[in-house]
Amino acid sequence: MEANMIQKIGQIGVPIKNMENAIAFYKDKLGLPLLFSSDSMAFFECSGQRLLLSIPEKEEFANSSSVIYFQVEDIKEAYKELIRKGVFFNDEPHIVAKMEHTETWMAFFKDSEDNTHALMSELQI
Repeated sequence: MEANMIQKIGQIGVPIKNMENAIAFYKDKLGLPLLFSSDSMAFFECSGQRLLLSIPEKEEFANSSSVIYFQVEDIKEAYKELIRKGVFFNDEPHIVAKMEHTETWMAFFKDSEDNTHALMSELQI
């Protein structure tokens, strides 16, 4: 694996229980600009870093720990390389969001402390 495979942190995810309350807190109290939201997700801008608030799909994501999304250029190649190095992935790279000109791909993995993190890649379509 090349030393520069991981380019930057793509977003920080924070699990929440109540979308309306969470949006109000981050937008109104913290003053973060809301980029867009859905029934289960809200995205905020934070000085060049994207913050994702989400109602967890699975119980394993419903803890107070943030999920770090490591942005990579080629998620399939990064996935293969990290598996080769013994990283345990919960799933294979897959599309999690499709917008007008962008597909967002992710693959979730565990660190040595059993924390869940992810590789992410945004592809122009």
